[in-house]
Amino acid sequence: MEMSKIAGALEAILFAMAEPLHIKQLSDAVETDAETTRRVLRFMNDEYAAQSRGIRIREAADTYQLCTSAEYFIYINNMAKLPQRRALTQSALETLAIVAYKQPVTKSDIEKIRGVDASHAVNKLVEYELVAESGRDTTPGRPILFVTTNKFLEHFGLTCLGDLPALNDNLEELKREAQTEIGGEI
Repeated sequence: MEMSKIAGALEAILFAMAEPLHIKQLSDAVETDAETTRRVLRFMNDEYAAQSRGIRIREAADTYQLCTSAEYFIYINNMAKLPQRRALTQSALETLAIVAYKQPVTKSDIEKIRGVDASHAVNKLVEYELVAESGRDTTPGRPILFVTTNKFLEHFGLTCLGDLPALNDNLEELKREAQTEIGGEI
């Protein structure tokens, strides 16, 4: 394998694994000897430094790990100080799924499906820009209609709503299985 391919493979491995890897593991993975692997890793590190790149390869006790360059620590620190979005709660995920599959949908419709108040979950999803208001329903009180956003598609790696997994249309079969398991009517 040519040096640029070895370098690309090593970079991908170090990035994906994120932990220190022994030279033997790396050499075996790229199918070359340990000395060639060391030479390529050192060349890569020299290139990163010469180009003022934000990453470096750290060597310690015959292990190698991709890490950030010390000269950019202040920027990493600045980023760490920024408010971070938390992971979605189970409640928010359930609410988001309802909006995604039933949109446009009102908060009242979500609550009927979930059986609990959905105010907090809907507000969080709007705050995270995964859900947005899309107008008002024509029913009495003219409740707000909610739909998913482009950010929702990006967050879940979808190109369009048609990429959502199909809902199980075999509801009657599932109902029969559940009845069999519990030995009664649902």
